Amino acid sequence: MANFTSISAELRERAGKGAARATRRAGKVPAVIYGAKQTPTLISLEPRAVIKELHRGGWRSRLYELDLGADKARALIRDVQFHPVTDQPEHVDFQRLAPGELIRVAVAVSFEGEAVSPGLKRGGVLNVVRHTVEVYADPETVPEHFVADLSTLDINDNVRFSDLKGTEGTRATILDRDFVIASVASVTQNAADAAEEAAAAAASAAAAAAKGGKSGGKPAAKPAAAAPAKKK
Repeated sequence: MANFTSISAELRERAGKGAARATRRAGKVPAVIYGAKQTPTLISLEPRAVIKELHRGGWRSRLYELDLGADKARALIRDVQFHPVTDQPEHVDFQRLAPGELIRVAVAVSFEGEAVSPGLKRGGVLNVVRHTVEVYADPETVPEHFVADLSTLDINDNVRFSDLKGTEGTRATILDRDFVIASVASVTQNAADAAEEAAAAAASAAAAAAKGGKSGGKPAAKPAAAAPAKKK
């Protein structure tokens, strides 16, 4: 069963920019809940509650239950608009969740078995390609996280989506390949990759400098010829 974070909200009657400004003047953050083939619901939130969730991180994939008093609505935060100067939240868009209607959500990956991984014990380095994985899932059964087991990985081994635990009932948004989540690389390989990247960057910079030297500047002006000496 998925876990939902509860947030208190109040219904508001009027839509439009003027009504939203009035809500902000009253010290609240205007918001809307849309989706699930229902009429959008206009609400207002306490700023501290919104800021708390934004500071927690991962708010785009967190499941919320909005407490509207006599009613409750389950939703995802899909967008937050911020003040251009103060960076304070000015408006929040929620997508309403309906049981049986799949949603697209990012699920965090938890890594286990690092202490006993043969490759890591031999000095290998864990390269994490994806900290989260986007999947389609029923909102009632969204997993808190997927588990990547590193306990059997040697150097040059990797964990792919099909290796993750807890993916039952979900479908990855990437369908054309069994993509890599993390791999164990040797220190030598890491150093070689870093050196290759540095060499490529240096070559690119040199090419840009050479191109600029050929066409970027004007050729130096020739010195003026000396005036001929007058005959006496």
